[in-house]
Amino acid sequence: MYQELRCVQCTYTPKQPVYVTNRKIEDFKSEISNLYQNLLEEKGYVTAIAIKNALQGIGTRQNSVMQAFTDLVEEKSKSVGILITDSTLVKYQVAFKHFKDFLIKKYGVEDISFGKVDIELIESYARYLKIDLRMSPNTLKTNIKSFRTLVKRAFSRKLLRQDPFFDYRPEKTICKRRWISNDELGRIMQIDMKHASRNFTKDMFVFACFTGISYADLHNLKHVDIHQQPDGSRMILIERQKTGVVSCIPLLPIAQNILEKYRDSRFAGLDGKVFKMQTLSGMDKHLKYIAKAAGIDKCLTFHMGRHTYATTICLSNGVPIESLSRMLGHSSISTTQIYAEVTRMKINEDMTNLEKRIEGKYRLAENEVKQQ
Repeated sequence: MYQELRCVQCTYTPKQPVYVTNRKIEDFKSEISNLYQNLLEEKGYVTAIAIKNALQGIGTRQNSVMQAFTDLVEEKSKSVGILITDSTLVKYQVAFKHFKDFLIKKYGVEDISFGKVDIELIESYARYLKIDLRMSPNTLKTNIKSFRTLVKRAFSRKLLRQDPFFDYRPEKTICKRRWISNDELGRIMQIDMKHASRNFTKDMFVFACFTGISYADLHNLKHVDIHQQPDGSRMILIERQKTGVVSCIPLLPIAQNILEKYRDSRFAGLDGKVFKMQTLSGMDKHLKYIAKAAGIDKCLTFHMGRHTYATTICLSNGVPIESLSRMLGHSSISTTQIYAEVTRMKINEDMTNLEKRIEGKYRLAENEVKQQ
């Protein structure tokens, strides 16, 4: 038996020299080492299964941030009119451009792997938007939010081991809602801009001041959204584009007059729409001229009409905040409280009414005070 084994051993001839086998082993080790480094750089972590799959070509995928960002923007563009609006798509497109510029200016590269996205990079990007681009807090928040959506998606697809936004704490900002007073609103209503388009912008702004309707919802407003009530009054019932919550807006006389004024005019809408709206940027530009003509030293924007409705028209005249919340189409009263700022005039009026109600109910004890 031993003799037979020995003979077999002696007569065995390797199919290839040992040094060739050793070289292949070294190449294999080098390939594993490279895969390890690449996986560590891309994902930030490595597992034996990940290396095995990479060697076998299983589960390989693109781990480029800008490529993933491109895919995200493309997906959003296909969702316009279904899940998102045109304005939301623009936010993602702008965020894409800003992050690409950030990589070039700060790191000298056009792309990075998700493994390099950490809290340090996120904070650096936020500083770039705030300091280099001088963005307002709200604009900065919008761009960070788009980038966060991208990172969250990569995390859910296991391109990241942990969410780098977990430790990110954005700066808290308190946004002061701007509105105009009764006096300023009256001056705007009385002026004639001597130009049809600017007068239309003025009337649309006044309409917003007396309905609280946003530009997007006013742009989409149709005649079928205006309902006749049993008592003869009219009310706008419209699902808000932003929140999907239904707004119930009773039409005040001023708002009804504006509706009738433009019913059969060149500014009447098509396909059942009430108005043929100009672009928001165009209307905001017109409002700068309108403010100057009315002697108002404020940067007038169309959205200020919504705040004016909440504060000057409703809260200052005693409309309960619960009713106002329903008219504005808010999902919670806490949102309404942010929009609706109580004016000093309203506080003074409330305290005057309180003084009348408690008059004679309380009396101070009449006792003498010794003079020093």
